[in-house]
Amino acid sequence: MTLPLFPTTKRPSFRRSAEGTLLAACLALLAGCASGTHDTDNPDWAQAGMQPAPKRYETDAEWKETEAPPPPAFDAKRLEPISMPPYMSLKFGVDPKTIAITRDGIVRYVVVAQNRDGGGVNAFYEGVRCSTGEMKSYARYNNGAWQETKTPEWKRISDLNSRYASALSSQALCRGNAPRNSVGDMVQNLRNPVREVQ
Repeated sequence: MTLPLFPTTKRPSFRRSAEGTLLAACLALLAGCASGTHDTDNPDWAQAGMQPAPKRYETDAEWKETEAPPPPAFDAKRLEPISMPPYMSLKFGVDPKTIAITRDGIVRYVVVAQNRDGGGVNAFYEGVRCSTGEMKSYARYNNGAWQETKTPEWKRISDLNSRYASALSSQALCRGNAPRNSVGDMVQNLRNPVREVQ
């Protein structure tokens, strides 16, 4: 019996080589995703693999909010009501004289909350940034005086337990990801919230 002079080596098949290349590519892709700026605290992204709504530092690094002026004077007699479900015990309205559109894309306003059967009046000086679907509360009016929020922060409207903020932004203040053209346009949509198809 004659033995081979050199040991034979079985060459890997083309399929096995392709599988190895594909595996290496997948690992590189996963490493790239892990180094991104996803917000893993967002339950939508963490549980469903969805990317969170764009944030300021992710979409517009040059954006900077203009300084908010003091809360404007409001009059409860001028309120334009926000269309809300009838079962809610509070009614909300906005004084059109307090609505302002800033050059950096923020809509600021004073919203007033009242019991449907009368009683005390609470007001909030807030801002909405339509491009990111966020809201910020600057001050609260209670017992006849404004109290400024110590550390106002932008928060996603969809994460807040605030039906009026969602209704106000969608009904009147925003059209898609931008503020409406004018305060007059916003007031018109407050008065006729179902008039226009978005």
